[in-house]
Amino acid sequence: MLTLIPLPAFTDNYLWVLHDGMHALVVDPGDAAPVLRWLQENALQLQTILVTHHHADHTGGVNELREATGAQVFGPARENIPPPLTALQEDDVVETLGLTFKVLEVAGHTAGHIAFLCGDVAGRPLLFCGDTLFSGGCGRLFEGTPGQMLDSLDKLAALPPDTQVCCAHEYTLANLRFATAVEPGNADLTAYETQCVKLRAAGLPTLPTSIAQEMLVNPFLRTRTAPVRAAALRVDPSALDDVSVFTAIRQWKNQFK
Repeated sequence: MLTLIPLPAFTDNYLWVLHDGMHALVVDPGDAAPVLRWLQENALQLQTILVTHHHADHTGGVNELREATGAQVFGPARENIPPPLTALQEDDVVETLGLTFKVLEVAGHTAGHIAFLCGDVAGRPLLFCGDTLFSGGCGRLFEGTPGQMLDSLDKLAALPPDTQVCCAHEYTLANLRFATAVEPGNADLTAYETQCVKLRAAGLPTLPTSIAQEMLVNPFLRTRTAPVRAAALRVDPSALDDVSVFTAIRQWKNQFK
């Protein structure tokens, strides 16, 4: 029996933990302290550390955790992650906890960003996507191009609709406020925002989300729909093709208050 847990860290990070009652993996441990505390409280051994990209809030605890637990670290081949590291690229696999995770290259937020996809965890696919995809949003383009990010999001959108999506930040409510500005008439979005407001008011995470849910509400997965294309044209009259529509929406989000 596998259990999935979002450990809060910093202001709004989630350090995702998956465990089988004896051994655990953790994703993007920017801070070792909450992970070590949780392992001790639950008498679990950390077996694996998965890293999606090089930003400090995702890697800051890697060395301490590796030294304290002996866990093996897996991360992107095209980014500078603290060694020793098993470097990964598209279609590589990680075997851990009796599961097989496939590596997806999803450049955009950073140049070498990867995601980890397991085809079956408790009957559903499971995706650790770092800062590429958020509920209602996507990561800022710090190193990649709009075309790269659109390709990466298309790759994730093509996953099975019931895929559990484990994003690395609790950005959902802010993202949904922007999504509503893009698509004020989206009834699915209104309903989802109401649900997420209730979860946060109760002190609960809005995550994981699902690919099916995001296809209904996330403007960055909906850039080919008529309402989002019309919204893009309002902010940039030259937004006439797929990449320029995505670019217009992303730039709008960067400035959105």
